[in-house]
Amino acid sequence: VQLQASGGGLVQAGGSLKLSCAASGRTFSVYAMGWFRQAPGKEREFVAVISQSGGSTSYADSVKGRFTISRDNAKNTAYLEMNSLKPEDTAVYYCAAARFGYNEVRSTEYNYWGQGTLVTVSS
Repeated sequence: VQLQASGGGLVQAGGSLKLSCAASGRTFSVYAMGWFRQAPGKEREFVAVISQSGGSTSYADSVKGRFTISRDNAKNTAYLEMNSLKPEDTAVYYCAAARFGYNEVRSTEYNYWGQGTLVTVSS
């Protein structure tokens, strides 16, 4: 499966953005979908994951209550809605697909990755 992330941009602190991850192929619904981010000089970190059906979600503590992950299997698309953004949320955001499991937080469990979309939050 090929993944295309979009929706990043420049936003002021306190603002909102919604990222999209469009997947090619007909098997989107068999993959758990995750979002990760990598800030300059830092390692890639887990942000959120959603199960194949969308019935289960999990978030990093740093984004819990501010970010919402969702998916539309009919549109082969996953989303990450980000509210109350902070400067420390600045990073390249990547979407990823995991064939096995439903709430994987480790990047090594993901089989396919999108190219990333840059989110910059100004103070």
